Amino acid sequence: MSDDIPLDDEVADDEIPVVSEDGETYEVTDEGEVEEILDPLQEAIQRAEKAENEIAYKEAETQNVRKRMLTEKSDAIKYGGMGMARRMLTILADVDRALSTLSDDDETAVAQGLRLLRNKMWRELEADGVKAIEAKGKTFDPSKMEAITTIPSSEHFAAGQVVDVLESGFMYKDRIITIARVVVASE
Repeated sequence: MSDDIPLDDEVADDEIPVVSEDGETYEVTDEGEVEEILDPLQEAIQRAEKAENEIAYKEAETQNVRKRMLTEKSDAIKYGGMGMARRMLTILADVDRALSTLSDDDETAVAQGLRLLRNKMWRELEADGVKAIEAKGKTFDPSKMEAITTIPSSEHFAAGQVVDVLESGFMYKDRIITIARVVVASE
């Protein structure tokens, strides 16, 4: 026999699997590195575990998307009228300006009509969830109010207290539509 031609039953040294003390089978590569040879059953179990983990991750992600969509849908329903309320408040402000040009004892049909219109608009806005931000005499709240100017505190107004309201602020349910612009007493 020739040494150049290996027989079928001869195996090269680097193709011989090595069994470790813990029963794992390893193979030495051409580069001299040791690689673990996995049992086909063990390999299938690892792939199944990986697939189960990916499925669990995708299910959790799907649940999170559903929860977020339900929250967004709920907010859209709850605050859907906010844009209309904001537009109606600008009209109400115009009616208030028109009423401010009239005297309090003016009983003409126009004055009475404007007062009636203003009261009806306000009641409808209130029924929809609009409320005025109470500011005068209250402690300054920067989340609902903007201090346009300050004046020195006095015996009537302590530091940080709202002295006057320059522009009314409004909330729609628990969100601010417009902030109140106020004068605040400072130290």
